[in-house]
Amino acid sequence: MTVLFFALTGITLNHPEWTFGGKPIRTVVRGKLDPGFAQGEKVDWLKVVEQLRRDQPVKGSAVDMRVDGDEGSLSFKSPGSVSECFFKLENGDYEMSISAQGWLGVMNDLHRGRDSGSNWGWLIDVSGVFLSLLSVTGLGILFYLKKSRVAGLIVGSVGLAIILLLGYLASR
Repeated sequence: MTVLFFALTGITLNHPEWTFGGKPIRTVVRGKLDPGFAQGEKVDWLKVVEQLRRDQPVKGSAVDMRVDGDEGSLSFKSPGSVSECFFKLENGDYEMSISAQGWLGVMNDLHRGRDSGSNWGWLIDVSGVFLSLLSVTGLGILFYLKKSRVAGLIVGSVGLAIILLLGYLASR
């Protein structure tokens, strides 16, 4: 199933115009942070993140927390979803842009390993090792099969030549 997942999402990544009805949805919301979220330019990020999670439909990890002058910002990122919040330090007024890409965007981000966490990254690594071992054992078996060795090596060599040619043309 893992090979099928990466094969199909590889195709959809190569054709982003194929949305299958999963067009991105962007929402802008406004609100006010609770008093005491900041002391001057020092922001209690935990308090801000907890309130935004409670009040808004955000998902994922809180990242990119910054204070620039009288404004602060942070983002929430997960596969298929990005939320960006900008707020005023003096009064806590905030504006948040929430962008959700739909199920296809989630699947494509999982394929890339984008904003998916270390556990998913391990799955990608294990899948890569498994597919590499599968390929190497397939080549090894080819060398033991006398009847199809020459034909297999010819087909493999032609395939490698095509991949190298297409890679070269794509890089120009």
